[in-house]
Amino acid sequence: MPIDESIFELFDRVGKDLSNRGLNTSHSGNISIRNGGKMIIKARAAMLGWLKPEDLVETSLEDEDSFTLIASTEAQVHRKIYHETDAMAIVHAHCPYAVSLSLIEDSLECIDAEGSFMYKKIPVVQLEVPAGASEAAIKVPPLLKDYKAVIVRTHGVFAKGATLEDALCTITGVEQSAMIRYLTLQTGKPLKQDLSKTKNLDVW
Repeated sequence: MPIDESIFELFDRVGKDLSNRGLNTSHSGNISIRNGGKMIIKARAAMLGWLKPEDLVETSLEDEDSFTLIASTEAQVHRKIYHETDAMAIVHAHCPYAVSLSLIEDSLECIDAEGSFMYKKIPVVQLEVPAGASEAAIKVPPLLKDYKAVIVRTHGVFAKGATLEDALCTITGVEQSAMIRYLTLQTGKPLKQDLSKTKNLDVW
C-alpha cells in the first residue's frame, strides 16, 4: 500500500536528522509511527539518512503479516511498545554518549538543567542479547510506561513520543544530557551544582 507523501516527508526529515547528528551508522536505527491498527516503520536494511518511499513498511500492530518480513528487525519491539504504552511514535538510535554511559552506570541521571527538567533520569536495561528483538520486546516496553526513553546497555536508546518529531526531540535531548554528563565526568572535578541530587530523581 502506498505511503502518504506527507508521512514519507516526515520520516525522511527525522531520518536525516538522526543521521546528520551521528546517532546511527549508515544502516542502523529505526523509526515508526502508530497508524490506527497498524504501524508504519522503516524497512529492514534501509538507510535512515537516505530513505526512499519504498523504504517505509505498513504492518499490523496485532500480529505478524507478510510485511513483517521486510520491516525493521526491531519491529517486534515497536509493536510491543505500542501495545503497552501511550506511544504514538518511536525512535531507536545508537546514541554514542548514552551507550558509553550505559557501560558504567545503571541509569542516566541528568545533571544539566534541561535534562533534569525534561527527563530527570533515563533507566538502563541489560539484555542477554542487546541487539536482539525478542528480549527487548519484553523488557523495554514496561519501562516506557513511566519514562520517555530507555537505554539498552551496549546497544542504543528507544524513545517514545506523541509524534515522530516529539520522539526525535526526546532522543536528541537524552543524548545531549548524556554528552554533558560524560564530558563533565572526564574533568574529574566535583560539580558546583548537581541537579540530579536536588531534583529528587528517585521518583518520577
